[in-house]
Amino acid sequence: MGFDWNAIAFTASTWILPVLFAITLHEAAHGWVAWRLGDDTARALGRVSFNPLRHIDPVGTVLIPAVLLFGSGGRMMFGFAKPVPVDFSRFRKPRRDMVLVAAAGPGSNILLAVFSALLIHGSVLFDANIERWIMLNLVNSVWINLLLAVFNMLPLPPLDGGRVAAGLLPPELARQLARVERASMVIILAALFILPWIGDKMGFDLNIFRWLIGGPTAYLMDLVFSLTGVR
Repeated sequence: MGFDWNAIAFTASTWILPVLFAITLHEAAHGWVAWRLGDDTARALGRVSFNPLRHIDPVGTVLIPAVLLFGSGGRMMFGFAKPVPVDFSRFRKPRRDMVLVAAAGPGSNILLAVFSALLIHGSVLFDANIERWIMLNLVNSVWINLLLAVFNMLPLPPLDGGRVAAGLLPPELARQLARVERASMVIILAALFILPWIGDKMGFDLNIFRWLIGGPTAYLMDLVFSLTGVR
């Protein structure tokens, strides 16, 4: 049985474009806020940009999210872009400004999710086939942006939530949290892949990411659609 390449290309385009927009805005927001707070490192390197090519990591931005999104039917995504360089020594108030820079990424994703939901109202102005493509892009944009926001706000460095927590905690606790960063990628990958596999073999649901991320994202998506009048 052959592949329906037109259908595959159509589906891929409704996921790839929202992912690129979400990650690009997320990274540009980090760089822009850092620049406004006194550190122009990212701006000097061209990272305060809406050009996706400035931020894409071939494996972390394209391959891994694509495999997870298609493999889970859009219920799971993990990926990363090229980190935006930030020189915290240039900030006037380093701890406060670190929190603001870190929160800018997830904050931008929430704003883009709301904007995408509002644009859904305008999709009816187009031809039926184009309307469907636009609608799917926008609905996926809401989901992906909220998923990125929730995931990145987990209080685990180097995720944005870890940076926010380090900036808000007392210095000693912040230092202890920072030490977790060395093992954070192992922790994330184990929780994402190994625990669910073990749970499946043992007959238990050990998919903690579905509890920590899937549930809150679904709730926020319903909230955004309600506030914007989509449903």
